[in-house]
Amino acid sequence: MLVIVCFVPLSHADAVRAALAGAGAGAIGAYTACSFTSPGQGRFRPEAGSNPFIGDEGRLSVVDEVRVECVCPRDRARAALEAMIAAHPYEEPAYHCYEALTLADLG
Repeated sequence: MLVIVCFVPLSHADAVRAALAGAGAGAIGAYTACSFTSPGQGRFRPEAGSNPFIGDEGRLSVVDEVRVECVCPRDRARAALEAMIAAHPYEEPAYHCYEALTLADLG
């Protein structure tokens, strides 16, 4: 099991969560579409040749974003990440995947 974490403007968080769930992420037991969302700020500077959704080339941007995270079976991770990227408004979304251990994994 993996945990997928991505950072997205609040305006697109519902679409990203739906894309992840639709690709098989966020299932915990008899529950589906499980995720956690927390607020924060993203900082980035679009460089020459970029096509920023928010911000201007060469200028540091500070954007209110949310951190969306959900569990995902390893065999669904590629599909979930591809769905997240397709639903995400950014040219280069920031995301991470972490390995998650359950009680069953610990014996």
